[in-house]
Amino acid sequence: MNTEDGGQEPPEHARFAAHLAGLEQVTDADESELVAGVLADPDPVMAGAAVVRHLDRRAEELCPTPVWEEWARAMARVVGDRPFLVRRLREWALYRAVTLGLPWDEDDLLASSDWLQLRTAAGSSPEALAVLAERGRTKRIRGTARGGLTRLNPA
Repeated sequence: MNTEDGGQEPPEHARFAAHLAGLEQVTDADESELVAGVLADPDPVMAGAAVVRHLDRRAEELCPTPVWEEWARAMARVVGDRPFLVRRLREWALYRAVTLGLPWDEDDLLASSDWLQLRTAAGSSPEALAVLAERGRTKRIRGTARGGLTRLNPA
């Protein structure tokens, strides 16, 4: 692929590595701009993969903090209408609610991805574990949740 200056774009794997490196080092002040820049990459699948890694890393870091809400709103504006990224942010918000004991809806948890159900099943919310032990989407999710319930209530 030619660039505007007539040069060649680096291959996708090189751009992916560069995007990941930049996202790992970005300051809070520049994060939204850099994420938007990554999402402007000519390969939308690769760009989305780099951004979801970043969202996962930052969400895990910020989830228990008060900064979460502002960060999540900023990232939601940047990811715009990209369904997978929007869903991932929404699922992180649900995970945050479950883990911090904030209000959450059982139907939202049951409708969530295997990724979120399994992550939640490995946690320590008795209510979420009970829901997933009974009605989690996969055998693995149900088993993980049952194991979590056993850990919380050894007989």
